[in-house]
Formats: sequence, C-alpha cells, structure tokens
Amino acid sequence: MIRIGSVFIPVTNLVKAIAWYEKHLGVQKIEEWGDGVGKGAGFYFPNSPTQLGLVQVESATSTEFQVKGEHRNSYFNFLVEDIHDFYRKLNDAGVETTELEDFGGMTCFDFYDLNGNPFSVVNEVKNSPFHSDEIKKLQAQAEF
Repeated sequence: MIRIGSVFIPVTNLVKAIAWYEKHLGVQKIEEWGDGVGKGAGFYFPNSPTQLGLVQVESATSTEFQVKGEHRNSYFNFLVEDIHDFYRKLNDAGVETTELEDFGGMTCFDFYDLNGNPFSVVNEVKNSPFHSDEIKKLQAQAEF
C-alpha cells in the first residue's frame, strides 16, 4: 500500500518558520534534523496521518506552479472543517490571505507563510466525488 507520508515546505529561516507553523496551523513538532542548509523539522497534525516537514533552504522556492498565463496552482491544499473560522483566525493574527471564493460549490482561499509561500485552503462539499466520505467508499472498493 502506498500513501503520502509527509509534505515538505522550503523555508529560509527554520527557527521562525517553526514558531509560525505551530502558531497558525496548530501542528506539533515531532523532531528536528540536520545542520545548516537542509536541516529541517517534522510535524504532525492533531487530526491527520499526513505529516508536514519544513526544510531550510538558501533561497525561497515556490510552492506553486504556473498553469497558464497568470493562473497558478498550489502543489497541495489544506482541508479545514470550518473555513470561515480558519479564515477569520488567520486574518485576526495578521496572516496575509486572499478573499474567500466559491469554486464549484466549495469555498476556498489562499494564505502566505513567512517566505511568501502560497497555500490553498478548501472546505469539503457533501456529495462531491472528492469528499473524504466518498473517497473512503472508493478505497473500500479498490483492490491494489
């Protein structure tokens, strides 16, 4: 069986990034590793098996890719139960965000970390083929 274990994010100041991610995303540090460039820290989310890793780099590296023209897309998104509450908390804490948008029945927005890394946040939509309950049904039917 294969699954995503960790998502890694490039940061230029690991110490500041650790504090920022703990404060704003509620992740809990597991352990730090390495020295200099390439050192990092691993985190877990209180309610998800996927882990998050911060890796110190010499210069900022984008966490998104260009689709066409000015349209860009994040490599991954964060899923939240109450997107309006999470949006308010980030804004109240002074985190830079885009406006809330409706996208195919889903609500979404982007926010930016200390390095200007953009991240997408979405909420789940009942009856969507991408809703976690629907994915669990597909997983139960699949044979790998």
